[in-house]
Amino acid sequence: MNVLFEEDGVFKTGTIMADNDTSLQVETPHGKRVKLKANTILLRYANPAASELLARAEQEAAALETDFLWEMCGDAEFGFAEFAQDYFGHPPSAIEATALLQGLQASPLHFHRKGRGRFRKAPPEILQAALAGAEKKRLQQEAITRMKDELLAGTLPAEFPPMLKQLLYRPDRNKLETKALEAACEASGMSVPRLMLKAGALPSSHDYLLGRFLFEYFPEGTGFPPVEAPAAPDDLPLADVQAFSIDDATTTEIDDALSLTPRDGGGWVVGIHIAAPCLGIKPGSAIDAIARTRLSTVYMPGNKITMLPDDLVEVFTLGAGSARPAVSLYVEVNSDYSLGGMRSCIERVPVAANLRHHDLEPVFNEETLANEFAGTPDFAFKRELSVLWEFATVLEAGRGKPSANQNAMDFNYYVDWEASTQDGPGQISIERRKRGSPLDKLVAELMILANSSWGKLLHEAGIPAIYRAQTGGRVRMTTAAAPHDGLGVDCYAWSTSPLRRYVDMCNQWQLVAHLRGEPAHFPTGSTELAVAMNDFDQTYKAYAEFQQGMERYWCLRWLRQNGLKEVSAKVLRENIVRLEDVPFVFKVHSLSNLNSGDRVQLSLEQFDLIDVELRAKYVATLPPLEQGGDTAEDEEIEAAELVLAGDDAAAASAAIVAETAAQERTDATPPASLAKDPAA
Repeated sequence: MNVLFEEDGVFKTGTIMADNDTSLQVETPHGKRVKLKANTILLRYANPAASELLARAEQEAAALETDFLWEMCGDAEFGFAEFAQDYFGHPPSAIEATALLQGLQASPLHFHRKGRGRFRKAPPEILQAALAGAEKKRLQQEAITRMKDELLAGTLPAEFPPMLKQLLYRPDRNKLETKALEAACEASGMSVPRLMLKAGALPSSHDYLLGRFLFEYFPEGTGFPPVEAPAAPDDLPLADVQAFSIDDATTTEIDDALSLTPRDGGGWVVGIHIAAPCLGIKPGSAIDAIARTRLSTVYMPGNKITMLPDDLVEVFTLGAGSARPAVSLYVEVNSDYSLGGMRSCIERVPVAANLRHHDLEPVFNEETLANEFAGTPDFAFKRELSVLWEFATVLEAGRGKPSANQNAMDFNYYVDWEASTQDGPGQISIERRKRGSPLDKLVAELMILANSSWGKLLHEAGIPAIYRAQTGGRVRMTTAAAPHDGLGVDCYAWSTSPLRRYVDMCNQWQLVAHLRGEPAHFPTGSTELAVAMNDFDQTYKAYAEFQQGMERYWCLRWLRQNGLKEVSAKVLRENIVRLEDVPFVFKVHSLSNLNSGDRVQLSLEQFDLIDVELRAKYVATLPPLEQGGDTAEDEEIEAAELVLAGDDAAAASAAIVAETAAQERTDATPPASLAKDPAA
C-alpha cells in the first residue's frame, strides 16, 4: 500500500513499511524512511507505484480548467477527495484524486486552503480583485523583462528619460524601472552608471559625476528664479582714486580692487576696495534667500556655479570703466613702508583697469623685481605695483608667516568645450604655476590686512561677525574673534569676497551698519548668524570636496587625452604617490621599500572615469631632480590618505586644513579651474 502526504508544502509519496494505526513507517521512492502520523496522510492507494503517482497526476491536472472547478464546487468548505468524486462522477482513482488536489493547490486565488486537503472557493468579489492584481503583476513583470532586455541590448527604455536622475542617484526600489535596471546590472555584471553610459543615457562620465553633485545640492537646477537685480546706490561719495583689480583671465565676480595715492610729505595711501553687494541685497529679500541657499560660488574645471545671479553681479562687480559701490579700507603707509593710520568708508570707486595674471606675470615676476625692472618695458600700473609689492613684503615679515610654500606648485585647469575627445565633450589643459608668485603675495597680503583689520574693528565695536580661526593646527569657523595661527593674525573675518561667499556678505552687512552708525543686522548672540555660519561651513567643505574630485577626474582625462603609457611620480608615503605632470594622488600596490620623496616610473594599466581611479605598476626608481621639487605637507598626505580610504567627509575636512593658508592668502582670487567659455 502507498500513501500521499504533504511535507513542508510539497506533495510526496511513499510505500507503507509499518502501520501502527496512529503512525506509519514509510519509505519514499528515494529510499528514505520517514515516520508519519496517520492524520497527516492525504490518500492511501495501491496503484500506481509510489514513484509514478505525482508525475502521472501532473499530466492529468494540466487538462483541468480552474474556472470550471470554481464554478462546480459549492460555497461550503470541502475536501479534495469528496470533490473529486463529484467532479469525475465516480469514485476517483488515485491519479484523478491527486490531479484534482494539485489543481486546487496550484490555484490559491480561486481556492483558499482551510487545512490538509481542504479548501473553500474564493468569494466572487475577492476572486475578481485577486485576478486583477495577478494580471497587474504579470504585466509589470513583462515590463521589467522588456526594459531589462533593452538595457542589455544597449538601448534606453522609453520610460527612463523622465526619471533618469532618480534612477542614477536615488533609486526607488519599488519602481519597475529600478527593478529592471537592477536586473540588467546583475545580468551584465555592470554598475548602474556604466550600463547607463552604454545605453546612451549619459553623454559622458563627466555628466554622471556633475549630475550626482547637482542632484544633491542643486535639485531645482543651477538657474536662478526670476528676481529683479537692485540698482547700485548713486548717492555715495566718489573716491578720488584710480583703482585696478588683479585677477585670473576667467574671473567675472571681481570682488576687490586696489589703489595707490602719494601722500604729501612722503609715503602713500593704499586703498583696498571691496565690492559692496550688501548695499543692494537686503537681509530677508528674495536675492538674500538665493545667496543663503547657495552660500558660495562653486568652482570646478571647465565651469562654475555662481552664488548670485549674473545681472546682480554685473551691477556690483568692480568692472573697469565705471564707478562701483565699495567698502574701502585706506591704509596710511609711511615712506619706510611702516603703517600709519587706517580708516574705512563706503563710497563709489572708479575702476580704471581689470589687470589679468597672464598679462602681468611676464613683466612682473621674481626676476624682473630682482633686476628692478631693468630692460622691462613700461606697463600699466608699474609704479603702483612696485610700491604695493614692497609694502606686501613688509606685511609678510610683520606677520612672521610666509604667504605660500615657495616650493609648491599650483595647477590651473582649463576646458575647451568646443573640442571633444574619446571620453566625451571637453579637451583639458592643465598648466603648472608656482605658488606664491609676486602677484599672489601682493594681493594676498593686502586681503589678509583687510580681513584682519575689519575683523578687529567689529570685535572692538562689540558687533558679532564670522571669523576663521586656527589654533593647534585646527581650522574652524566661529562667531567669536580668535587668533589664526596659520596667518599670524589676532583675528580674521572673511570680508573680501562678498560676491562669492555668503559669510563675507554677512560680515559686510555688519561692517556697513557699523560704519553708518546703524544697528547691526545680526545682534549679539544671534542664532541666525550662527546657523548661517554652520550651514556655510558644511556646504563650503562639500563644494571643496566636489572641486577636488572633479580635478582628479580631469587629471585622468588629461592622461588619456595625451595617450600616456608611462609617467613619473613622487612617493608621498609608503605606497601613496602623486604624479609629477598632474596632481593626481593614488595608491600603487606594487611599490615596496621606497622612501618618502623618492621618484618612480610607473606604467599606467587601467583608468576608471566613473569611480575616478587609476591603476598603475611600478617600473623603476628614478634619480632625484636637480632642483628640489614641491614638498608634501603632512596635512596634504593626510588628506590624500583619507580620499583614498573613501572617507569623503574626513577627507574634505583635512583638505580644507591643508589648503586653508593657500586659500586665505589668495583670498581675492577665485580658483583658476574655470572654463574657456564666455559664461565662465
